[in-house]
Amino acid sequence: MTMNFICLIERLNNWSKFFINLMFFKFFLIIFYCLIFVFFKIAFASSCLATDYDCQIAEIQREIDALSSAHENNKKELADLKNQAIALTKRINALAVELEGKEKEIVKRETDIEYTQIVFEEKTKNHYKFIRLYNPILPFISSDNASAFLRELTIQQKVVSFDIETMEKYADEIVKLKNDRDKLEKSKDNFASIKKQVNERAVFLAGEVEKTEKYLSVLSRKQEDLIALKAGGFSTSIGDTPPTAEPCSGAPGTSSFCDPGFRPAFAAFSFGAPHRVGMSQYGAYGRSLSGQSAEAILAAYYQGAELNKNYPVPATIGVIGVGRIPFEENYLLGIHEVPESWGSNGGFEALKAQAVAARTYALAVTNNGVGSICTTEKCQVYKPQLKTGKWAEAVRQTRGWVLTRGGVPVKTYYSASTGGYTISQWGWFGIKDTSSDWPSTAYEKIAGSPWFYKAWYKDRSGRSCGRSNPWLTSEQMADILNAWHVLYKGGGDVSRVSPVDTSCWPGNPYSMGELASIGGYQNISSASVVYGNNGSTLSITFGTNKGTVSISAEEFKKAFNLRAPGYVGIKSSLYNIEKL
Repeated sequence: MTMNFICLIERLNNWSKFFINLMFFKFFLIIFYCLIFVFFKIAFASSCLATDYDCQIAEIQREIDALSSAHENNKKELADLKNQAIALTKRINALAVELEGKEKEIVKRETDIEYTQIVFEEKTKNHYKFIRLYNPILPFISSDNASAFLRELTIQQKVVSFDIETMEKYADEIVKLKNDRDKLEKSKDNFASIKKQVNERAVFLAGEVEKTEKYLSVLSRKQEDLIALKAGGFSTSIGDTPPTAEPCSGAPGTSSFCDPGFRPAFAAFSFGAPHRVGMSQYGAYGRSLSGQSAEAILAAYYQGAELNKNYPVPATIGVIGVGRIPFEENYLLGIHEVPESWGSNGGFEALKAQAVAARTYALAVTNNGVGSICTTEKCQVYKPQLKTGKWAEAVRQTRGWVLTRGGVPVKTYYSASTGGYTISQWGWFGIKDTSSDWPSTAYEKIAGSPWFYKAWYKDRSGRSCGRSNPWLTSEQMADILNAWHVLYKGGGDVSRVSPVDTSCWPGNPYSMGELASIGGYQNISSASVVYGNNGSTLSITFGTNKGTVSISAEEFKKAFNLRAPGYVGIKSSLYNIEKL
């Protein structure tokens, strides 16, 4: 009996040691977990994903970085930049209020947590003492029976578990408060940096506005006319008989390329022109050749409009210089905007899309036929020679088809070629007009648009100022950089920046030597272009005798069109500089 009792005592003692060791292991496991938890919470506190404030600051930072230079020389664009800066300032002010509230909350939590930390420290100390001094033999000996001992042991285990849970909770609160404080300090530092950047950008922007307005004020009327002439070009639409590709206007490897006979040689190639809004006629043709329906073509170019196939079209329409004529059976049959031959060459769906665009545009600008519309490309081309072939078929198959918003016809702008991109403007979304990668699979390229990628060196009447190609020498391209320097960096007379060949553009231009003495550019060795995702050229980087220089695309386009010889010009906001 005594031996059994002793064995029982030994077994219970071993069990209690195991239990105590287990508690020690659990305690140290919890401490280890807390240390790891604290380490990772502190180590990753700076991640922008950790708090909404950091994410907001990062978003604002991206917007600040995305603000384009104010060298746009266009008051509307400058106003847009101002509005962006104002919007950012409002967001930052709102964030400042939130951060101030967060700081007050943390200060209050720091006060509340002082008591929590005292309790945590006391609990930890008592638990450590308990583990070091507790002997389960004593309660066993003092207990009347094993049942009482086990009950007391269970209570002690629950107390230990409760203490551990309490310590875990307090540890988490302390760590969370420390992280929140660290994040707040980081957010405040980032906020101060952001606010400084916005203020600096506002000062810079104000200077750019002043400089641009000064630039615009000193441009002569002749210079403004020159810019308009070189930035314009072919008709906004194709017309009934589009010209073939002009000799010497194409890039290397094309049938219209011609070698200028010198190296290095530079030329500016425009992707489409001029307004690039709404439907590309050659793009529609390429889509039709690729198997798209008229409905799909219209949906691509006029996103956000509804195609009403039962619109109550008027019986007549007013045509300036002609009078009131039947709308469907005369006016639409006299529209000369795209080649009728497309209808027999896989492009019939493009003719149908054009018929809907022409019908809708006429209704939009005449208030459903009440007013009158002009007969030129300023509106859309109408001729009294009515068509009876594929075009007439396309008109009749789409009778009553009108694009509307809220039941009202919309202005369905279109142009011959957009360079594989349309832009967001005049109420229409911009799109990347390709079957996959631009520019190799642009629908205009599939359709064989002669204006998809072209260098321009003639005016609309065919005059070339004695030039047989658009290629410029290294010195001529450097001359344009010197013109850019005078226009945007100062040091010269802006009014004297115009082509040197005064036989076709009179004035008092700087000689190439005079401009070189101001800008310092003597020759160009390389040129590279950066395109944006919105279908525009962002910047051009040149290798020069003065080193590398990067110029915003809009600034270079203005300088190029003011200074390039003859009628050599850039027609589009999407262009490239080729080098031979």
